[in-house]
Amino acid sequence: MTVGFLGLGVMGRPMAANLVNAGAELVTWTRSGAPLDGADQAGSVSEVFEKAETVLMMLANGDVIDEVLGRGAGEFERLVRDHTVVHMGTTSPDYSAGLAEAVHQAGGRYLEAPVSGSRVPAENAQLVAMVAGEKSDRERIRELITPMCRQAVDCGPVPNGLLMKLAVNTFLISMVAGLAESFHFAEGHGLDPALLRDVLDAGPMASFVSRGKADMLVDRDFPVQAAIADVHYNNRLITGAARQRGIASPLLDVCEELFSETERLGHGTADMAAVVTAIAARTERGTRSGSSRSGAGSADVAGPPS
Repeated sequence: MTVGFLGLGVMGRPMAANLVNAGAELVTWTRSGAPLDGADQAGSVSEVFEKAETVLMMLANGDVIDEVLGRGAGEFERLVRDHTVVHMGTTSPDYSAGLAEAVHQAGGRYLEAPVSGSRVPAENAQLVAMVAGEKSDRERIRELITPMCRQAVDCGPVPNGLLMKLAVNTFLISMVAGLAESFHFAEGHGLDPALLRDVLDAGPMASFVSRGKADMLVDRDFPVQAAIADVHYNNRLITGAARQRGIASPLLDVCEELFSETERLGHGTADMAAVVTAIAARTERGTRSGSSRSGAGSADVAGPPS
């Protein structure tokens, strides 16, 4: 069976490469036009759908998906009819539910399979996929995406895959922001950041993520695994979904401010560990104003009540 793959970016390219390495007949399309070794490079999205009944998408956001699929422009229905569309990126759950309805109305099938993991896990086929859709489709798709994943988890109907992804990212984003703050705290007290890394690596909180981000924080070098701009986008999805259901999200509210500040400082393409630069900037602003206390958001300094 020929499988289609749309989007060969930071995550999509290694994911698609793992399918090729597992023997899949893959036809791919990407905006850059850069070919993938071992895959059939299509000249258009329409060609992908002509050659493949099942099409996986690893695209940046809902606007890009709508543009690529020609949604609202008459092309969409023709493309997806009698096809299975698998959304593996991250969008709002509401967007995914609406896309599912549109695909079904056009005579196609739709599943979510967003993944947890960054570039290196993608390269090493260690992603965790959260599969959602019609029960009859989920097992088939889980088998198809196995070469890209360490595990594919059945999450039930759409949009539970995207909701699960946002829950996972709530932990990831707050964890990395906390890790960055711990290094900033240590350095502010004159401690050796490499020694802090060693202590954390030896302790019960150590993980693949903490070890990788700690190395970046020690070296103050942030080669991208998960970019600040992308994490900020994910953070906004989480707080938006929380507001919609009246759910408190105090940690992610603060993180959204920090990642926004980091992006404004010019680090949008750096790894998410670069959030430490926004924390350091708050300290610097507080120092210049003569206070050691910095507050959240744009009101950086607040003294004690009189």
